[in-house]
Amino acid sequence: MNQTDPFRLVVVSAGVSDPSSTRLLADRLTQRVVSAAGERDRETTVTVIDLRELLPELPAALSTQLLGPRFQRAVEALSQADGVIAAAPVYKAGASGLFTSFFQVLDNDLLIGRPVALAATAGTARHALVVDEEMRSLFAYLRALPVPTSLFAATEDWGDEALNSRIDRAAHELVLLMESGFARAVREQSWKRYQHSYGSDAGRELEIDTDTDLMRLAAGGSLVDAEDPFDPRTA
Repeated sequence: MNQTDPFRLVVVSAGVSDPSSTRLLADRLTQRVVSAAGERDRETTVTVIDLRELLPELPAALSTQLLGPRFQRAVEALSQADGVIAAAPVYKAGASGLFTSFFQVLDNDLLIGRPVALAATAGTARHALVVDEEMRSLFAYLRALPVPTSLFAATEDWGDEALNSRIDRAAHELVLLMESGFARAVREQSWKRYQHSYGSDAGRELEIDTDTDLMRLAAGGSLVDAEDPFDPRTA
């Protein structure tokens, strides 16, 4: 991506009600990110992944890792993202099961180095630490790059100017990280320095030598050299 290409922002919202306070918080942050990018003469394209629309495909994705068409479109959008906004409702001191299940299904390599702004909503301020204690650790495991400012909105926060201040700060942090090109540089220059799972990143993560005894055996061949005089096939 050059310095004139639009930023590709992907918004993941796990709100299920209509209207959804989680989607509202994500939208407010999105608007501020677009505005902050515009102040730096950069356009932003926005793709919204509404996780409640993926619910019919979630059981198969969790049990078999087979992704339906909506899941595949979501994965493709995230694979091309310059930045991500991830917003979840909080239930019983944890991010919703829909939110965590979605990210657990994703390939561990998908979000390496990508900047992510984290946001959560709840009915009480008692859940305020969920973003930093639970959601941030999830994205650390995925080796993404959460911005320093986390967003949390309880019922009483919506009319508080402090929430707007945090949204503005998180938006600018996300724009600066997208502008830095860190995620792209990681993939181009440091990809082989990470530990990858076999088959992740569509198989591009490993240079596999298929011309070995073990790989020939796995393919149904034999470890016995065809020129070996003790090989009964050549006796």
